[in-house]
Amino acid sequence: MRIGLVIFPTDKGIQPVELGREAEARGFDSLWFPEHSHIPVSRRTPWGGREGAPPLPEEYWRTHDQFVALAAVAAVTERLKVATGITLVAQRDPLWLAKEVATLDVLSNGRFLLGIGYGWNHEEMESHGVPDIHRRRRVVRERILACKALWTEDEAEFHGEYVNFEKSWAWPKPLQQPHPPIVVGASPTDLHFRHIIEYGDACMPIEGRFEVDGKWAELQQAAAAAGRDPATLQLGVFGARPDAAHLAHLRDVGASWVALGLPPLDRDAALATLDRYAPLVEEFNR
Repeated sequence: MRIGLVIFPTDKGIQPVELGREAEARGFDSLWFPEHSHIPVSRRTPWGGREGAPPLPEEYWRTHDQFVALAAVAAVTERLKVATGITLVAQRDPLWLAKEVATLDVLSNGRFLLGIGYGWNHEEMESHGVPDIHRRRRVVRERILACKALWTEDEAEFHGEYVNFEKSWAWPKPLQQPHPPIVVGASPTDLHFRHIIEYGDACMPIEGRFEVDGKWAELQQAAAAAGRDPATLQLGVFGARPDAAHLAHLRDVGASWVALGLPPLDRDAALATLDRYAPLVEEFNR
């Protein structure tokens, strides 16, 4: 099982380039950056869509653009995987998203992981003109299928309810074939399972919101019932507890990797946290 990091990179914390270098030097496998373009001041949607959630931390509106920041990290590292954790696909034009993903995969020499999600902030989605917020999962599905066509076909076209384009040339193609791994960050529902089985390569839920063991087994059973080999799916865990015994449990359950949470700390505090995590990296990144 491999150990990575997930952090909101902001203008007030350790900068992405230095974080990337230091993470690679300590042997971390991957670095995951979330995204939010903005947070409307009028926000009515509770944090994470969960009633009773605490106030939203300021890193949600201070975070860097994830693709720009990851490209900077990729430019100064050689082994560290760079990953979106997650990309808000419903808020992105699929033609541009396909090009950004392919470009970053090429420039990183095949080290990119595309983490995707459905989003929770209705006001942010409204600003982006998401066609139907309550059907955003369908929007995400269609946009990812359109991206797959652009990544794998020389003359790609797509005609759906939310995405339409005629036969088109679009390069570069991703270095990883057929495309970078698509990691779906979502709660364990039947609908999400169907999406993961159809177009995903891995699921990577946030720890603490449900029991990983049972839900991973359910997803594998659902994949087999749908005719997909469960061995073609991987399990990751966002925000895994940095405890050796707990990480060993996740490994035994079947997790291929985890991303330990790193708060948006200043340089010295962030590096001290990396040093505290380093023994876990040495133990599990084998």
